[in-house]
Amino acid sequence: MSFFDQVIDLIETNRISSTEVADVLGKTGQIEGVHALNRGLYKAGEVKVIYAINNSNYEVHKQLAECDDMKNKILFVYNVNCDRAVFGELVSKYILLYKRAKAIVINGKLRDAHRLIKEKYPIWLQDVSPIGCLNHPNGPDIDFGLLQDIKEKYDGSIMVCDDSGVVTIPKDIIDENLLTKLKFIEFQEDIWFYCMDTLKMSTFDIVCLKKYLVGDLIDKKLLDKLNEFQNAIH
Repeated sequence: MSFFDQVIDLIETNRISSTEVADVLGKTGQIEGVHALNRGLYKAGEVKVIYAINNSNYEVHKQLAECDDMKNKILFVYNVNCDRAVFGELVSKYILLYKRAKAIVINGKLRDAHRLIKEKYPIWLQDVSPIGCLNHPNGPDIDFGLLQDIKEKYDGSIMVCDDSGVVTIPKDIIDENLLTKLKFIEFQEDIWFYCMDTLKMSTFDIVCLKKYLVGDLIDKKLLDKLNEFQNAIH
């Protein structure tokens, strides 16, 4: 199994949150302004990106029609200069049911919110609006320069989507070191909650002073494992 597949498997199996992933990335990676339309959903996976531009969804329809590798991926609709809703229930259903995408992420607006909520579709967006985009083409056809730029940045990356928002893991850091960091953040969280819930330590003692590292508050085997992760990272 490749490191890419191992990272996705680890994230999904342990439901590693967007918050934890952002911590691993040094408090970065957020798709700004994007939130869950429907609460309580969790999705993580490889990203497939398309774009919408200048209040038209013509290119969205065209890209979707020509895209054959969206299955089990998170579709990121990259919005450029669209202040209207890019699409609604019809296109969302097409993406999720017929193209078999895991989720939809858009840094813009969607419409038909009542239907998208009723169907509990896994969608992360900036806002909703009843006013939709036009379906007129922008110029000669797809802007291949723009498409190439966003593909280079997002295609093949990994997104983690939950109630806190969406975080993207860049494809160029998906390696053994990232895998170790994700395992470490999970292990550290377990220790922190043990210290608070069982040892009744304050969050100041846990997070800032890290008092669990001294004395015999924590089993030595756990501390050895924690040090093993930290040494692997550094």
